[in-house]
Amino acid sequence: MNPDGAALQKAGCGGDPAVHQLCRANLDRFQAALAAGRPVTVTCTQEAPLFREVAEAEAPDVDLRFVNIRETAGWTADAAQSGPKMAALVAVAAVQPADFSYTTMESNGIALILGRDDVALEVATELAATLDITVLLKPGAEVAPPRQTLFPVLQGAIRNAEGHLGAFTLRVDDYAAPEPSSRRVLTFGAARDGAVSRADLIIDLTGDTPLFPADSLRPGYLRADPRDPLALARLVSAAGQMVGTFDKPVFIDFAADLCAHSRNEITGCTRCLSLCPTGAIEPAGDSVAIDPNICAGCGQCAAACPTGAASYALPDVATVASQIRAGLRAWHDAGGKLAPHVLFHDADHGEPLIDAAARFGKGLPAHVIPFAVNEISQVGPEIMAAAMAYGAGAVALLGRSRPLHDLSGLRDGLALVSEVGAATGHGPCTLIETDDPDQLEDALAALPTSPRRVAPSGFLPPEDKRGLLVTAFAEMNRAAPTPTTSLPLQKGAPFGAVIVDTDACTLCMACTGACPANALLDNPEAPMLRFTESACVQCGLCEQTCPENAITLAPQIDFETWAAPKRILNEEAPFCCTSCGKPFATQSAISRIQEKLASHWMFAGPDGEKRMKVLEMCEDCRVEAVVNEGFDPHSEDTRRVRTIEDHIAEEDARKPH
Repeated sequence: MNPDGAALQKAGCGGDPAVHQLCRANLDRFQAALAAGRPVTVTCTQEAPLFREVAEAEAPDVDLRFVNIRETAGWTADAAQSGPKMAALVAVAAVQPADFSYTTMESNGIALILGRDDVALEVATELAATLDITVLLKPGAEVAPPRQTLFPVLQGAIRNAEGHLGAFTLRVDDYAAPEPSSRRVLTFGAARDGAVSRADLIIDLTGDTPLFPADSLRPGYLRADPRDPLALARLVSAAGQMVGTFDKPVFIDFAADLCAHSRNEITGCTRCLSLCPTGAIEPAGDSVAIDPNICAGCGQCAAACPTGAASYALPDVATVASQIRAGLRAWHDAGGKLAPHVLFHDADHGEPLIDAAARFGKGLPAHVIPFAVNEISQVGPEIMAAAMAYGAGAVALLGRSRPLHDLSGLRDGLALVSEVGAATGHGPCTLIETDDPDQLEDALAALPTSPRRVAPSGFLPPEDKRGLLVTAFAEMNRAAPTPTTSLPLQKGAPFGAVIVDTDACTLCMACTGACPANALLDNPEAPMLRFTESACVQCGLCEQTCPENAITLAPQIDFETWAAPKRILNEEAPFCCTSCGKPFATQSAISRIQEKLASHWMFAGPDGEKRMKVLEMCEDCRVEAVVNEGFDPHSEDTRRVRTIEDHIAEEDARKPH
């Protein structure tokens, strides 16, 4: 392969000399590779349409893949050293992503145009031929009456709106219909509040605050400045095409049974709720619910989810980890001298920036391997830690100078991996926020380099997200320059210990029922509370559920404990029934109950001690003892339930006669 990247290689032709015009003079080589019937990887994306056309005509069943090694590797000041990077990029392309599903939205073209002046009517007139239009003007708008009623023009103020393409619902106040006799300006009749409007599309020309968070990401909600002719023209063009059935990827795979949001009406984990920019996530009982029609695919919920209930599907984390593993192994096998840096980027922003650096600047350094993802915010700590474990000397993510949405979830993941990396001797994890290719080059050049690691990890990534999270950090430490045994973490980290006050704990096991990750377990054979630290997600449900306030959380990583069997947090000898001898509780539980009931009227008086002893019996013996004693808590001799008649009689007795 020529160092300038002009030579193009294809899979299935190992040992053949390099080719220089695979898409032209040497096209027969590509055709020969297709004829072999094996997967074909072409390291040129410029002529991808031509290659696809030839493949479709001659071998439609062949698995054809493309990878760009020109702008990403060949066009660089370090071209002579880019061979290992090219090998890594080809290896990444060979890992086939898993399939993902789609959700379908249907629009019949029923459009609601929100406006404040004549612009709304002008846009409505342009779209009336393709859409079923209704115009809703803000109260007080002065608009000339149209000469002919081509579409309804109403008045109203939006109280709230919800939904997506094909299924919007709006609640409208000050809703009124126009007077047919309107002359100079439209006048409206009596208004009412709480009207409901449904539409497939919302076209917002009010210039007010958007109806939805991250409004540009809400399918079916189109908004433009009514004073900007170019923006209005684009809006009209886009709106006219939004009729029919539309498939949208389901970006997040969600398993409600793994969600740690709530148990027994006690709120635990809320990480995803505060991160979603579009409001697609809402509480739904013990878990949350993610609306795939509203989700814009930023992936922050999946990156932050500690249990793996939410995981990214485009592609899934196991595929991403496998691609990183394949790429870094190929780098090492090809003789890369430095520990490679992994640069995560998206297609919309990162790819053009990398292309610009390659065409007009120095290009990416030879030891920087670009890795394309759908959104950089989908990259969670498990992916960053896996890259470190597989031998990356540094991890960088390329973002915009002005992000499209809040990246606090991504920053939290970076902080966690950086904290562990600093303690174990790994290179930095950093976010590069720029729209300037020169600044990108400078930021990458400033990252510290290190020699290639002799024995990086080669673990096979588990398919589940939580399994990958734990394994990646454990392997990151095992392959670290300076491994550690444990380190404290900041509050909110997805790892940690549960500390139990054994003096207060009665082994009631309420915590085990609340734990969504099965980190806390009982022992069916004996009163015992056991703990698996690597499974704990620090959601806090156990701490809030404990009736004795005996539990506190300690965010940390303890690699030795992760590798050990389940740890016993508290145990007691079973308390046996004083009547039949059957074990049924613990001494601490019985003592705590007796202590709390000591002042109760049922256990006072001459028979109080005898009744207190009943609490030391199992359920069956306790019932038998109460029946034999003939004790009736509602009898006249014990305590009668007071009624309203009793209170009336007492009031009458106090009145003067």
